[in-house]
Amino acid sequence: MNQPLIDTLGEVGKSTHEYHCPDGTQLLLLPHGGRILGLFAGPGSENFFWTHPALGVPSTADGFYASDQWHNSGGDRTWLAPEVDFFFPKFPQTKVYWQPRQLDPGDWRLDVLSDTVRMTNRLTCRLSRSHTDVEVEITKSVLPAPNPLRNDGGWKGMADVQYAGYTLRTSLELLGDSSGQKGPVGLWNLTQMPHDGDLLVPTCGPSDPKIVFGDVPAQDIMVGERLIRYAMRAGGAQKISIRALAATGRIGYRYPAENGRWALVVRNVFVNPSGEYVDVPFTDVEDKGYAVQACNVHNELGRFSELEYHSPAIGAGTGLSRSEDLSQTWAFRGSREAIDQIVARLLTP
Repeated sequence: MNQPLIDTLGEVGKSTHEYHCPDGTQLLLLPHGGRILGLFAGPGSENFFWTHPALGVPSTADGFYASDQWHNSGGDRTWLAPEVDFFFPKFPQTKVYWQPRQLDPGDWRLDVLSDTVRMTNRLTCRLSRSHTDVEVEITKSVLPAPNPLRNDGGWKGMADVQYAGYTLRTSLELLGDSSGQKGPVGLWNLTQMPHDGDLLVPTCGPSDPKIVFGDVPAQDIMVGERLIRYAMRAGGAQKISIRALAATGRIGYRYPAENGRWALVVRNVFVNPSGEYVDVPFTDVEDKGYAVQACNVHNELGRFSELEYHSPAIGAGTGLSRSEDLSQTWAFRGSREAIDQIVARLLTP
């Protein structure tokens, strides 16, 4: 656990909560923004997630949170989709991008229960295309996620590899007269990682990712028979989407860590191609069905890579007023050889 980070946040009035799993995994929760800000393999280990550099010392953290800019602390966060409805208030104009402050940082309440920690945010947001308001409640609960390789024979020879993991249970509910009539609205979970890594997405067959925005260098994306590899290291900002029909439910990100070691973070999610995935490219709002996304950022917002996935929507046209999503995050740190062996077991055909 990163005690200096905890101390800095405390000094600037941002309370945190530590969640400890039986296997030694430690999570740092930040209610400001509803973030899982840190994922650690144990005491003294480095964070698997990216956090904003301004959080390094109290003087810069205080200025960061006092400003009216988006408080992008880092880590694991939950937003709402479609992006064109919630983040472009003048859509189809796309010059103005605005993170609704009632969503992020929101007004998250943290509750400690017998076996979990839960964060809850109730908010009202406007959908730009329909010009209607929707009232929703989002909850995030964390639980342990034992190492998926613990019963694999190869794991016994990886004594020098660190592991950390957690389960995230996220729910979305339409409230009041929003119930079943307005929307559609979907959960959008994102994890921010250190830059300069490789995204690895197993697929059910060849599937060209959709470029949502930005110029993605051709050499940065490789599409194989059952794997998409995306080198996330370009300048500027770019984003790709992968259809639910092609996605297997695994999203991996491998990157160089400290002291010559490597890290691998895998998100294990449930993909339902029969569900209504409503996030769309900005230039073609009828092009639906994307479940997995990745956003490469190296600009004034920072230098990080985002692993993103969507859950099927609720609300108008779906017959649903509530959804629940369950995912696991598995993180490993060790030699490049060991990490590549884990990639072969968890991500490649």
